[in-house]
Amino acid sequence: MNKPLTKLNIFSAKGIQMRTFHITWVTFFFCFFGWFGIAPLMPLVREQLHLDKEQIGNILIASVSATILARLIIGKLCDSLGPRLSYTILLALGAIPVIGIGLSNSYESFLIFRFVIGVIGASFVITQFHTSMMFAPNIVGTANAVAGGWGNLGGGVTNLVMPLIASAFVALGYASQQDSWRYAMIIPGVILLIMAVIYFKYTKDTPKGNYSEFTRQAKVKTKGSFTAAAKDPRTWLLALAYGACFGVEITIDNVAAVFFVDNFNASLIMAGALAAIFGLMNLFARALGGIVSDRVGKTYGLKGKGYLLGTFLILEGIGLAFFANSATLQMAIFAMLVFALFLKMANGTTYSIVPFINKKAIGSVSGIVGAGGNLGAVLFGFLFKSASLTYADAFFYIGLAVGIIGLIVVIVPFERAQTETELNEQEVKLQTV
Repeated sequence: MNKPLTKLNIFSAKGIQMRTFHITWVTFFFCFFGWFGIAPLMPLVREQLHLDKEQIGNILIASVSATILARLIIGKLCDSLGPRLSYTILLALGAIPVIGIGLSNSYESFLIFRFVIGVIGASFVITQFHTSMMFAPNIVGTANAVAGGWGNLGGGVTNLVMPLIASAFVALGYASQQDSWRYAMIIPGVILLIMAVIYFKYTKDTPKGNYSEFTRQAKVKTKGSFTAAAKDPRTWLLALAYGACFGVEITIDNVAAVFFVDNFNASLIMAGALAAIFGLMNLFARALGGIVSDRVGKTYGLKGKGYLLGTFLILEGIGLAFFANSATLQMAIFAMLVFALFLKMANGTTYSIVPFINKKAIGSVSGIVGAGGNLGAVLFGFLFKSASLTYADAFFYIGLAVGIIGLIVVIVPFERAQTETELNEQEVKLQTV
């Protein structure tokens, strides 16, 4: 069958649609090891390179800055070049700075490598675009949320696994404790190269085949896709919302280990394990957001999905405020679980809306919204480099900002409700590349 699937069977790998679905989320999962693999090892880097709080803040900002432009570019490339080649190129090029960061011997060189590694974050746009091409409108929100959630799971697993990999190099006698982070980063770099080969060999751009197999007339449809996406105010509303959920998520991925070490005297491995709890919520929470959103959308259309997204953001903001004011480790973990649930459900809801904004510019819409998530992380990063603010203060102010954005999403009319006829028409358009 060469049409988008109307059902998602996560236990199946049959057909190009489900094979692509599983390969793309697994690839995105490992991209997190390259993108944030160094985050749980930052206490070691901080000690060896003698970094201060401001420098760590700059590194945090750098790690998500390059992703903004990369996501805009990769979204357009998905519309024109196709997701298969776009992902292959991104993985091959991204592996270079991941392996090379171990050569850093100064704050400046480490900052440059950390900035360039951020390009790997554009992998999310391809994952969401590729999944959107493989599933019909009635299930695409759920499919996107599951693929994104299981991929984002890598952000939690890397916090748990990378300290163990570093410790293994020490135990085997290949590295000292101080240099273990350098050797550990070789592993995710090699994995990215392997996934580049797998992606190129075993996926296709659409259920009908690769872009290179289409006629010139079919390819012309991608022209002007970025402009069309940028002209739609709903695209920017989603970008703002994504900055308030995914922007917070990658901020937590970056600073959680350091936060638990400094505030609760946790060991490196324990801090990584605690930070991993946050990421492990992606196992179900983002998918849950997509599932609920699809059900709401079936009855109330995009308008209902918009209300749902705003509500999740408001609840996320409240949870963040409680997390910031936690007096004990137990309270901090509980509050983190609460706000993580609503944050990741908001992630899933956001990208359950993306495929319905403009069917002829899914990649560009996805890229702009994804860039909004990273722009949020960049802005939040400035709070963590401030000498006058503690990490707890930063989390509290972020919670307030997220709550306000949630109110904006609820108040601003997102879209009128869609009828079943309109949904069916969109499904037909999706099947005509």
